Amino acid sequence: MKPVILQVALDAPLDALFDYACQEQPAPPVGALVVVPFGRREVTGLVVGHLDESRLAPEKIKSILGCHVELGVLSEHWLALCAFAAEYYHRPLGEVALPALPKQLRGQKVGPLQKALRKLDPAPVKAKRRKAGAVASAETEPAAMASLRLFGQATSGGGQPDIPPPLNDEQAHAVAQITGQAGFAPTLLFGVTGSGKTEVYLHAATEILARSSSAQVLMLVPEINLTPQLLSHVQARFPDYCVATMHSGLAEGERLLNWLAAHTGRARIIVGTRLAVLASLPGLAMIIVDEEHDASYKQQEGLRYSARDLAVWRAHQLQIPIVMGSATPSLESWQHAESGRYRKLSLSARAVQEAVLPQVLLVDLERDKPHQGLSNTLLAALKARLDKGEQSLLFLNRRGYAPVLNCESCGWVSSCKRCTAFMVLHKPEQRLRCHHCSLELRIPRSCPTCGNVDLQPMGRGTQRVEEGLQEIFPEARILRIDADSTRRKGSAQAAFDSVHSGQVDILVGTQMVAKGHDFKNLTLVGVLNPDTALFSHDYRASERLFAQLMQVSGRAGRARPKEGGNAAQVLVQTRYPQHPLYATLAAHDYPGFASVTLAERAQAGLPPFVHQALLRAEARTLEAAIGFLETASQEAEDRPLSVVMNDPIPMAISRVADVERAQMLLESPSRPALQSFLRVWVQRLRQGKARARWSLEVDPMDI
Repeated sequence: MKPVILQVALDAPLDALFDYACQEQPAPPVGALVVVPFGRREVTGLVVGHLDESRLAPEKIKSILGCHVELGVLSEHWLALCAFAAEYYHRPLGEVALPALPKQLRGQKVGPLQKALRKLDPAPVKAKRRKAGAVASAETEPAAMASLRLFGQATSGGGQPDIPPPLNDEQAHAVAQITGQAGFAPTLLFGVTGSGKTEVYLHAATEILARSSSAQVLMLVPEINLTPQLLSHVQARFPDYCVATMHSGLAEGERLLNWLAAHTGRARIIVGTRLAVLASLPGLAMIIVDEEHDASYKQQEGLRYSARDLAVWRAHQLQIPIVMGSATPSLESWQHAESGRYRKLSLSARAVQEAVLPQVLLVDLERDKPHQGLSNTLLAALKARLDKGEQSLLFLNRRGYAPVLNCESCGWVSSCKRCTAFMVLHKPEQRLRCHHCSLELRIPRSCPTCGNVDLQPMGRGTQRVEEGLQEIFPEARILRIDADSTRRKGSAQAAFDSVHSGQVDILVGTQMVAKGHDFKNLTLVGVLNPDTALFSHDYRASERLFAQLMQVSGRAGRARPKEGGNAAQVLVQTRYPQHPLYATLAAHDYPGFASVTLAERAQAGLPPFVHQALLRAEARTLEAAIGFLETASQEAEDRPLSVVMNDPIPMAISRVADVERAQMLLESPSRPALQSFLRVWVQRLRQGKARARWSLEVDPMDI
């Protein structure tokens, strides 16, 4: 019998599909995972097509070694999603589809998958090997998976449902609008901090899940540390549903089990970070993107995709509703809402009765000189909260003890020898650490240049603020939450639990504490050193700063004030109290800020009014990186007039881990024109002999 030729996508940097022969009938269908020989290795690939004939000579066509038929096939909708992402972001299909799967699905052994399937299905999974060391077929039906056990962080419920609080008029209207329209309905849920957006999500999900026994709801959050809080709300509200979670903090076995629960349809609700947008979800009926403005939704390495944007495309593909919620929407989403492409629903008041937005006050550091980085005004406010038994939060988006160590005698500073960046002082660990290449050194006892033993820290990080607070308020219970203090698995959740349970008086934290957390007894927020973002070269810096400050301000005053308690306050320490950004912040006026900033973007020709792509190059020397970009620009001399190509320049941090980096920005007012040009240009670059590593990012966030 004539073998069937399979077109297989592999996780390889080659923009091509690979032909393999299948001798047995029936051949694995499109969407099946197969194990194939590739060079000297055996790898897992994805079947994306069948051919009657191959362009290769018969003797050059290798045969597949096995097929993961016990998994079932990945749906046409999922394949279309991966194909769109590959085309839009200009990456090979295999580099999109295969990394989206759990690592153990990409292995060559049956074992891990069989064990996982047995946890999902009490029926035995019988494997039949075709070749030693290769994946074999299995005699089981995924649809027969009847009883899902507790595994990893996915649950099958079984407790008493949480009684939902009554909705106010705005919340009820939002739920009705979200669930009342059939088909693709993109909604921007613009709600002030504490307005009850989560309740809107849960009520809408209740309605959607009740319509079909196979319906699934995907809830995306921007960061891992926000997952447990939303997960607990979901599990309490839906105890009889299987809830799965997906994020990079899961062990490989946990990730596989959660992915399988979603893929088989057993999990009705999926809570996850950006990688969950590429999960296989056969019954997907609604998507929720919480904190949709957050830059964490953009992958910064490999496939540089935007999970929010892919979620919108996936909702359009399936003709299902999508809800994007934020108190500070991205300017792209706000522009879509203002132009009518998205429907805007507003929650203008806090959900808890009598809870009001905090008063925002600006502390002029030119007049109120700081002590230990803290002004007298902020110190007095902290003391008042301690006396009342209320909690305070100090927000400083800079971890470590100090950004740099300095010798005042000769001017030496703690520069990283592998990067064009400073090494950050981490005093508790007695280390200098580069936050870019992770190089660590002991703190020198004297200046390496002149021998001076009096080395001084410059600036403040969260460790130094924590130390200063302990000196000023020795009786206070102080907790620091940042990437350094929460490195161990589960430590972040334990830290947040201690805040919620009232075991902390003053919380010091970075952006990890700025959003999504509902601290009931927190009535004061102090913002330290926000001014640096006002003078950044990045045109998005002001948008990020405003969102950050609005979000962290929203942590205060979320509960009904205690009798005799203080009104919630936010104190922003700044040397530029007259800056317009701070004026709109004090007024809680996001629409005003967005209107002014969008007008500036339109005048300057910046996103969302133009579309961008960024070509980056890495090489041993900066000259080689710049040279590659110059050669690439010569390959684009026939580009359309609507596509503007800027000159190559070094990146802001031009050297990381002894690798020099440069970039070249492309812009166009027409997305189709830019995409059409990139499609041809990238093919030329792939065919050339590059002396530098290069990557292309569409819709870049950091320029």
